[in-house]
Amino acid sequence: MTDPQQMPTKYDPVATEAKWYPIWKEKGYFTAGKDQTKPPYTIVIPPPNVTGKLHLGHAWDTTMQDLLIRFKRMQGYDALYLPGMDHAGIATQAKVDAKLREQGTNRYELGREKFLEVAWAWKAEYAEFIRKQWAKLGLSLDYTRERFTLDEGLSKAVREVFVRLYEKGLIYRGEYIINWDPETKTALSDIEVIYKEVPGHLYHLRYPLADGSGYIEIATTRPETMLGDTGIAVHPDDERYQHLIGKTVILPIVGREIPIFADDYVDMEYGSGAVKVTPAHDPNDFEMGNRHNLERILIMDEAGVMNENAGKYQGLDRFECRKQIVKDLEAQGVLVKIEDIVHSVGHSERSGAVVEPYLSTQWFVKMKPLAEAALVLQKSNDKVRFVPERFEQTFFNWMENIRDWCISRQLWWGHRIPAWYHKETGEIYVGMDEPENPELWEQDEDVLDTWFSSALWPFSTLGWPNEEAPDFKRYFPTNTLVTGYDIIFFWVARMMFQSVEFTGKKPFNDVLLHGLVRDAEGRKMSKSLGNGIDPMDVIDKYGADALRFTLATGTTPGQDLRFQWEKVEANWNFANKIWNASRFLIMNLDGFTADDIDLSGEKTVSDRWILSRLADVIEQVTHHYEAYDFGEAGRKLYAFIWDDFCDWYIEMAKISLYGDDEAAKKMTKSILVFVLDQTLRLLHPLMPFVTEEIWQHLPHRGETIMLSDWPKADPAWRDADAERDMALLQNIIRSVRNIRAEKNVAPSKPVDLFIKPAGEREQRTLEENQSYLQRFCNPNVLTIDPSLSAPDKSISAVVTGAELYLPLAGLINIEEELSRLKAELKKWEAEVERVQKKLANEGFVKKAPAAIVQAEREKEKDYLDKRAKVQERIRELEA
Repeated sequence: MTDPQQMPTKYDPVATEAKWYPIWKEKGYFTAGKDQTKPPYTIVIPPPNVTGKLHLGHAWDTTMQDLLIRFKRMQGYDALYLPGMDHAGIATQAKVDAKLREQGTNRYELGREKFLEVAWAWKAEYAEFIRKQWAKLGLSLDYTRERFTLDEGLSKAVREVFVRLYEKGLIYRGEYIINWDPETKTALSDIEVIYKEVPGHLYHLRYPLADGSGYIEIATTRPETMLGDTGIAVHPDDERYQHLIGKTVILPIVGREIPIFADDYVDMEYGSGAVKVTPAHDPNDFEMGNRHNLERILIMDEAGVMNENAGKYQGLDRFECRKQIVKDLEAQGVLVKIEDIVHSVGHSERSGAVVEPYLSTQWFVKMKPLAEAALVLQKSNDKVRFVPERFEQTFFNWMENIRDWCISRQLWWGHRIPAWYHKETGEIYVGMDEPENPELWEQDEDVLDTWFSSALWPFSTLGWPNEEAPDFKRYFPTNTLVTGYDIIFFWVARMMFQSVEFTGKKPFNDVLLHGLVRDAEGRKMSKSLGNGIDPMDVIDKYGADALRFTLATGTTPGQDLRFQWEKVEANWNFANKIWNASRFLIMNLDGFTADDIDLSGEKTVSDRWILSRLADVIEQVTHHYEAYDFGEAGRKLYAFIWDDFCDWYIEMAKISLYGDDEAAKKMTKSILVFVLDQTLRLLHPLMPFVTEEIWQHLPHRGETIMLSDWPKADPAWRDADAERDMALLQNIIRSVRNIRAEKNVAPSKPVDLFIKPAGEREQRTLEENQSYLQRFCNPNVLTIDPSLSAPDKSISAVVTGAELYLPLAGLINIEEELSRLKAELKKWEAEVERVQKKLANEGFVKKAPAAIVQAEREKEKDYLDKRAKVQERIRELEA
């Protein structure tokens, strides 16, 4: 226990957070595996990219992960929170390329080896930056197990997976139309393409028939690709073109003769019903070209510049070529019209460039068998639980309609494909290690898609492919994955099918999905809007605890979160409220120790009440943490700490603390310390720093709150009588305070208070607890009498179990009081009508749980009683 006198008057989050994280880390509190008798609980961090700073989405994601880890650690689990980072191939290489450009050079001038040295130096710099941000957020990560997607262990796992899939016939190399990013000069998978609705044009062209008998009209949005046309397709049932099937046309500008053929793919209703076919530059045309044995002519290079097959347009950018070719088509008289349209155009998720469908030789994963195995698992009793459940359908939709996955990328930063080509024979060798006589072989220049290694993350980080690795055996499958719903198909689905294929198990039990962090107006945060917020700036201003509480409790699972500075400030005030209440308590302990805590003696009604409320909040918060409903857990804790503990119990405890009864004083201190200790433990997963700092000033046993036991509610604390009695006292005190505020009577000014209890129990409760009424109502004269009549010119209030009267001579206006009472009568009449309507509903009475129905019956009785008392008071004043 720290000296309470050293507890500052004001909470300083910056100093506290800077102090505790190094202590936790150095003492090894984050390190898992120390006690193998405990059940394991594992979360692997979704690895951030080593491209820059963590954003608010990362802060939200990791806060929820750390909350779960701290909760489970205190519950007695061997909790492993495994840290790591992703090499992020395209994104990181783009950053390093930009850095080299600023230095007046590029990767080609450096060469592959030197470029990789620069990239590794970038990784080292930004990895350290990310670790500092993790520390500021308070993440209890096991740094002894930190991994990186390019470290040797994970690289081995990647090679193993590639080789095994290749040997199984599930990885193949082929010439296909792929999504190509001309800016970063690399292939993209389907889900790395963002489609945007943009204005464009539909160009109607006439291709003349080779026999001179006329022409056929086609429509295209990309006239520059006509240079690679090798056919014209029409629908076999389209009567307009039956007579043309089998004929040829002369390709304008180029002069090449190409065939007209029939194919079911063609949409008769779109455009002219005839389509140009460019097998090297359109995925659907590629398939048609395969069916009809058409030539594939590539007309542009990797940068989107027209190549030698484009004739006189060689060297033009694709969009410049479009402008020029449209002019030339118009000059030739084959351009019929240009139609303005809005169409969906693919853009690179990474660079923003317009994606070019491009004929390229790439490596692919044959997805259907892998997807089917994952779907079988997901339809079994051992499936992954999606939270919220509705997102499971997103997974099913993607997996049931999956296409082969293009996994090769034309980059240098990443896992180099473990395939070699024989320099003389062209033979392909795929293996874990380079082939014998390496001088005769040349390794594939490409690297693997970043998601290929990320898909192995839950098991590669734990030692797989060594299935005897201690961490793999102990911590896999992992327990919970926390991630955004926007990467279900990018990452979640891929982890699932790779895990099923290579371990025979699901990668995690639960996947908790959250939305996006938006600004206060609900807009997505972006550079263009200038509404992005750096979580480190929030921490510098209000502390990590305030940010964590805001993020964790700001929404329900699966929903987007609106970030508002006002909420962070409110939660900073909440931390200060806890600090101030704790400081008062600690300053009044006078040498009280953990050994002095004794809850077995005689207790006041407020003592019994706060223990009953504590039992409820322990059960509620534990339940909500388990159900991933962190918002509700936070609200329960907030209400208990702010209202029940600080505003009521501590204030009532002052009567004993400042009194002469030593036994009562000791009991009050015991309950204050015990309840605060238990409450801090409940709050610790959400607000680790302030709870640790306060806990260290309390009488306690143990080194740190983060290794203390999770609270368990003792059924003996439940006390319905104490809760009912306290509710009566609280309602009376609130009513008196409200009347004073309405009539502008200062709390320090004594007033006469008459209370008419509803029955013997209420009378006994009020008489036994007059000390609370004296302290908080400040009566000049306190009268408790079940037979009293309302004093003249008094203001009244009706609460459950009693009527109150305050004779405020000179302050009361009869008309105003009648008006107030009539408004109150309307309120009770409405409540009576509502509850009676509910109870008259046979469906509700039969179907609702008995306890719910009984509660409504008790409400009806209470509202009828209050209505009658208000009616009686109105009659008295009107007499």
